[in-house]
Amino acid sequence: MKADPAVQRRLLDLAEIDAELTRLAHRRRTLPEHTELTEAEAAVQEGKDKLIATETAAGDLDRDIRRLEHDVEGVRARTRRDEQLLAGSGVGAKQAADLQHELQTLARRQTVLEDEQLEVMEQREALGVHLEHARRVLTEAEQRLSEITERRDNALADIDAVVAGRGRDRTAVVGEIPGEVLAIYERRREQGNVGAAPLRERRCGACRLELDRTFLSQLRAAPADELVRCEECGTILVRTKESGV
Repeated sequence: MKADPAVQRRLLDLAEIDAELTRLAHRRRTLPEHTELTEAEAAVQEGKDKLIATETAAGDLDRDIRRLEHDVEGVRARTRRDEQLLAGSGVGAKQAADLQHELQTLARRQTVLEDEQLEVMEQREALGVHLEHARRVLTEAEQRLSEITERRDNALADIDAVVAGRGRDRTAVVGEIPGEVLAIYERRREQGNVGAAPLRERRCGACRLELDRTFLSQLRAAPADELVRCEECGTILVRTKESGV
């Protein structure tokens, strides 16, 4: 196939653009912020789980405190009633003895309940410290996640801007290359290969292999507008002043 030497040189420009776009795509996929985000998201989730667990435990203790307060108040109310009955007139000796016994029982019960209430309140106070710590840890984790997300988004925006610019450059170059020549180049690209590369110092710029003498002799004899391919990898070889042929 024939292709003007100027067109062949534009293939090198196109290959350079495509190589840069490939590098940009790789950079986009491998931004360190992606890994940082995964870790930060895990930290936020862990922080939320710990906060929920701590809040649940605090809620359980708060319910215990309210239950104990209710029980203590019930004992106190019963004690007041018995004391009023005992102080009233018309109370017989047996009833008085029964009331005294019940008052003693209520006093012991109140002591037990108040001790339990104090213990639970101390547990709740200690858990309150853990609760504040859990909230602070979650807030810090969320802030870090937000900062990393912003850095990631800015990095992606920068990459996208460069990709857009190089995409416009590619469109302009493609417009200068004949369709049949471009088709050969694009088929190579679709197969995951370099579409075109310079022949530099008798080596293919794609596979980096030094070409044998017979093939180099054929290249020397080939017209400048002949589209040649590397005998090793099939890439379009573009001859330049640095080719050594």
